[in-house]
Amino acid sequence: MQIHTTARHCELDPEVRLHAEERLRKLGKFARDIREAHLTVTAERYRHSAEITVRLNHHELVSREESNEARIAIDLAADGLEQQLRRFKEKRVDRKRARGGSARNAAPGPNGAETPGEEPGGED
Repeated sequence: MQIHTTARHCELDPEVRLHAEERLRKLGKFARDIREAHLTVTAERYRHSAEITVRLNHHELVSREESNEARIAIDLAADGLEQQLRRFKEKRVDRKRARGGSARNAAPGPNGAETPGEEPGGED
């Protein structure tokens, strides 16, 4: 995963930049197909805003947060992105489970038979 950082109207300390990169690398456990992450930190007077954009194979997720300090804004944005990735991963897993074969997902009938058309006591 490539991580790009941009600072607008401010300078990011090397330790804040390193902290941000570590935080973004941890997002890889939620999606293996993360291609790149872009962090933009903007300073306006006393307010710092952080925007993180993560590009997956066919999706793009964005999180924006503001705070008085750049490090806090980055952490808040990373937390929001982590929640988005968790939800996205759950959707992927649920979709795969729903596509499973019908024979695997068939529940046994009342007599223990797995054929859905069979009725109990159907012999006359």
